[in-house]
Amino acid sequence: MDADTFLSDLRADNETPLSRLGSSKSLYALTGGEMTADAVREAAAAEADAAADRFEAWSADEASGDAAALFGSVAEDARDHREAVAPEGFDPDGTREFPEYDALAGLKSTPARAGGLLARCVLADARVGQMVGFFVGSADPRAADDFRSLRGDVSDRLDDAADLLDAVCENDGEWAEAREAADAVLEAAYDDYVETLEGMGVKPKNVC
Repeated sequence: MDADTFLSDLRADNETPLSRLGSSKSLYALTGGEMTADAVREAAAAEADAAADRFEAWSADEASGDAAALFGSVAEDARDHREAVAPEGFDPDGTREFPEYDALAGLKSTPARAGGLLARCVLADARVGQMVGFFVGSADPRAADDFRSLRGDVSDRLDDAADLLDAVCENDGEWAEAREAADAVLEAAYDDYVETLEGMGVKPKNVC
């Protein structure tokens, strides 16, 4: 196993959930049905805030120096993203929660955390791609560029997470641990997507 194969298998095995998590219905769920520029910005800022908290905590207690440094860099990116996209008056305490961060919180080993980080980056890339499209469709090129920049940073960190996987997974058991963690992150996000839309009276299983 190597990271390229791991990522390819993860995407293939989660093709349907990822397609839905990168759809306009996913953005509708994230914004609570408020498809406005401020609501989209608030959703992105809230996710970035959750990411900053989680990866900062990992960096503080991670035994692997290389992993700790990467987690710290991801947390710093997330703080920058929050500041770049948050609407005026943004208050993270008043926003929705992201259950995938509960899944990430339970990961303790370095291979599991590397897998979890990779899955978070795959998920964030899918969501931010839809956000870019939203602002393109809203004829707001400056905002679209802000979100393209955010997506570029996520893509870079996805590459870093893959490199970390290759560095820390030395046997089949560690690769399996990383995969279990990655699947758990995507499953938590997808379950929340389905439950949120159903709670809004929307059928979640048609991609749009």
